[in-house]
Formats: sequence, C-alpha cells, structure tokens
Amino acid sequence: MRRFRHIFRWITAIGALITFAAAVANAGNKVYLVEVNGAVGPVIQELIERSITNAEDADAMMVILQMDTPGGLDHSMREIIKAILDAHVPVITYISPQGSRAASAGTYILYASHVAAMAPATNLGAATPVQIGGLPKIPTDPSRPKQEDEGDDGRTSMERKMINDATAYITGLAKLRNRNEEWARLAVRQAASLSAEEALEQNVIDLVASDLTDLLRQLDGWEINVKGRIVKLDTDALVFERISPDWRSELLAVITNPNIAYVLMLVGIYGLILEFSNPGSILPGVVGIISLLLALYAFQVLPINYAGLALLAIGLVFMISEIFITSGGILGLGGVIAFAVGSIMLFDDDYLAVSIPMIGGTALVAGGFMLWILKRFASLRRAQVVSGGEYMIGQIATVRDGFSERGRVDIDGESWLAETSLPLVEGQKVRVTAIDKLILRIEPVDETTVEE
Repeated sequence: MRRFRHIFRWITAIGALITFAAAVANAGNKVYLVEVNGAVGPVIQELIERSITNAEDADAMMVILQMDTPGGLDHSMREIIKAILDAHVPVITYISPQGSRAASAGTYILYASHVAAMAPATNLGAATPVQIGGLPKIPTDPSRPKQEDEGDDGRTSMERKMINDATAYITGLAKLRNRNEEWARLAVRQAASLSAEEALEQNVIDLVASDLTDLLRQLDGWEINVKGRIVKLDTDALVFERISPDWRSELLAVITNPNIAYVLMLVGIYGLILEFSNPGSILPGVVGIISLLLALYAFQVLPINYAGLALLAIGLVFMISEIFITSGGILGLGGVIAFAVGSIMLFDDDYLAVSIPMIGGTALVAGGFMLWILKRFASLRRAQVVSGGEYMIGQIATVRDGFSERGRVDIDGESWLAETSLPLVEGQKVRVTAIDKLILRIEPVDETTVEE
C-alpha cells in the first residue's frame, strides 16, 4: 500500500507538471473570441470587459469581438471603448457573419479597436445619436417661424450638442487609429453607412475577411501598437477560447430586459397593495418586495426617462384611488391614459424599450379592471340593503309575548326589544317604524297586507 501511494503521488505530480507546461506553452497562443449579438447594453459591456481582463491575465495573443449589433446605450458603449483603449492585448472587432452590421454604437466600437475587420455583405454606420422620449421629428416647413432653440438645420440646441459631442468623440478615435476622419463625421452628422468593400476602400476598416480562418491568416505577422508596446501577431496554432455569459450575466440579461423590468415593477406594486389591503397574507408582500427591488436594480442600470416613470406612477395611483374614491370613472380613465403614455416613455433608448403589445395589453387589462369596478359599484348602489339600521326600517316582526308598552319581538330569528303605544298580543305581526339604539319602534299591521 505504501508503494502504491508513493507511485500515485508521483503520477499526480507529473500530471500537474504536464498540465502546467501545456498552459505555459499555450498562454501566448490563445485568442479570446467574444460573440457580441444584439443591442449594446450592460450585459454586453460586462462580457467584453471581463473578456479583456481574462485575456490580459492569461497573456493571450488577442481578443476578437465578433459583432452584429444595431446599436445601443451610449453609456455602455463608452465603457466598452474605455476598456479597449486601456487593454494590454490587441482587440480586433470583426463584423461577422455575413449579413451582420455594426450600426450606431457598433461603429464607435469598431473605430476604437486596434484592428477593424468586416465580412463581405456586412455594413456599418448610421452613428447619429438619438434622443428618445422627445417628440418625433417633423419635417421643417419653410413658412413656419423658426423656434428660438432651433438652428438652420431644424435641430434643437440639445440635438446639436449631442451630435457635436458624438462627432468629436468618434473623430478622436479615428485620429488615434489612423482611420478616415471625414467619413466618421459623416456617419454621425448625416447617418452615413458603408458596405465592407467601401469601408476598406475609404480606410474606415483594415481588412475584409470571409471567416475567422481567413481573418487569422491575414492578421499573421501584423505589428500592432498596444499602449506604446509593439505586439507582433503570430496566428499559427492559435487556440480559441469562446467567452460566453456566466450565470450572473445571464441573470442580468433577464432582469434588465425592459419588458421583464416593467412586469417586475407592476408585480411589486400590486403585491404590496394586496399585502397592505390584507395584512398577514405574507406571500403578496414577499413577492412584491423582491420584485420591486429587482425592478429598481434594473431601472438603475437601464436608461430611464423620469417623466415616463412619474406618469406611470401617477397612473397607478389614480387607478388604485378609483377603488376607494367614487369619481365616476374619471380617476380610472385618467390613470389608464397616464399609465400607457408613461410606459411608452419609460425607457430612454431605441433598442431597449417595452414592447408596444405588452403596454397595450396591460393597459387593456387595467381598463377592463376599472370598468368592472365601476359596474360593481353601480350594482351595489342599486342593491337592497341587507344589514344595519336601514335594513330594519319596514321589516315585519312577530310579537313574542303580549305587551302594551315594551316587550320582545322576533325578526329573522333574532329577539329585539321593542316599544309600542298600542297593546299587542302574542303572535301578532308588527312593522318596525324606527330604531333608537337597540330599541325598535313598532306598530301593528293589517294581517291581510302581510299575507299579500
């Protein structure tokens, strides 16, 4: 047994040394491949930043961002670009596969990368920043008086500020990477776009590659300046390591989906309302608090339009108030309208917003609920009173024992103390005319009338 344990230790040690040697040998021949699909947001930002950090720790040869995006959040885009500019390994952005695009935020990321590449039948551009939450752009009418904050191009002061800032930003990236500055400005100011071949011809990108194999073949031997250090790419025998979102990124992707965040907020609010309406239920309160906290976290990450959030909150308050305050439907209708408009305005981005069908469906459900409440209130007003003093007036009672001033009568199986000014006999029918605290005022009734 001792000899067996000794041999086992030697085998384990040799295996560890072989594994370590292989890791050291492959450290410089590793390429991190990150697939960037969909709108640029917090999840993609975290994925790219983590990939660059891991590549630096592993002393990898390069990081390749295989991109297909319609654009995304300005904040996430700028954080990604900061990570690329601060990277100690070359970052190659590759617009692929065929049919993909790098629009809006993707164009800025492409310009910031050490190497910009595209596959055939792909395009980039349309990098004009868009402000969501405002009114749609209306074509300028020459006869219309020009507004105070409107320039000759029909844009407001805020729009001009955004465009000038974006133009300066992408121009700086173009100068840093020695790419076409003039076209970069056109992409921002006039939303210009280019195909892969046109982009290569106009010095917007560095190469066109049909696939990853072709890309690595063309990159072999390239010398890239990475933070003042010349890195020569050797793409022979490279080992690909695909970076996929971990559980945290996947959870963040679910929570920060505008539709999910929207539903979480509604579940949270209605859960707390149910808990306050029925103290001790526990379940609605627990679900409501958890959902509301998750929604608030998502709102912190997502671009929220606070005017839309305020309208949505006011709409919910109005709809809830309709349950307790009779307004003839005014509060309920106003709440549904404010709720729907606020939902549309809630997220300040083209690519991250609540879907219109979900907003419409939620508004219809809320409107139907308000209509049901109004009908319920109307039926309750018409319904006969079944309890209290109002119910007792006019009821027919039976005298238990004969009396002339005060005695007992039976109504619906209950014994009541009653007063009368006329003598009554046992079993006689009487009508309640008034009630004073717990004493009934009664009078005899005609037996024939009661029978009828």
